[in-house]
Amino acid sequence: MTNKAQSMLRSAAATLVLALLAACASERQAPPPAPSSPTTSIAQADERLAAVAAERAAIAANFAAREAICYDKFFVNSCLDEAKERRRSAEAVQRAIEIEAEHFKRKFKVDERDRQMAESDARYREEEARNAVQPPAAPKAPTAAPPPRPSPVAGRMARHNQKAEQEAAKEAANAPKRAANAAAYEERLRKSEERQRLVAQRKAEREAKRVKAEQEKAAGKPAQ
Repeated sequence: MTNKAQSMLRSAAATLVLALLAACASERQAPPPAPSSPTTSIAQADERLAAVAAERAAIAANFAAREAICYDKFFVNSCLDEAKERRRSAEAVQRAIEIEAEHFKRKFKVDERDRQMAESDARYREEEARNAVQPPAAPKAPTAAPPPRPSPVAGRMARHNQKAEQEAAKEAANAPKRAANAAAYEERLRKSEERQRLVAQRKAEREAKRVKAEQEKAAGKPAQ
């Protein structure tokens, strides 16, 4: 092969690589939106949780479409890595929104319960104060003084603590199952990524053979 022919082949290969890189760059997705402002109401929290569920479905569909495009590119692994990173980034944003909305709902529920208990206790104390200032009734036959009425707050607190203990026990009992599900999901994801890697490797090998054959053909050598 003459120096001129070698120079032309190198130039053509460089042009092909630059074109593929430009195609990858042009198809990159826009970065995910920044986390939203703090939640201020239960209705807003519910809306955000519903939006998170819808956005997660869109993220999964977008990743599947991007994954299919990657297998038609020369740099398959690089394209897949970028698609996975963008999926992780988008899912992290949605998870942050979900955590904030659920935290608001839990805090709101606790604050509302405490407010109701405080109001109930205040009504109880006002009633006790009114009873204390009423004039005594006409003396009757001596009777044993009734025991003081228990505060309703104490009973509510006991029921709340009992419910919290039951929920904690249920959470602990379900922990092994959640761990097993998470491990199974990670294993499925690992196998899927391994299959993708093998497909990309085979595609790259076929492409390398094709390029080599074209180079040998251009050089006037018979294909192997």
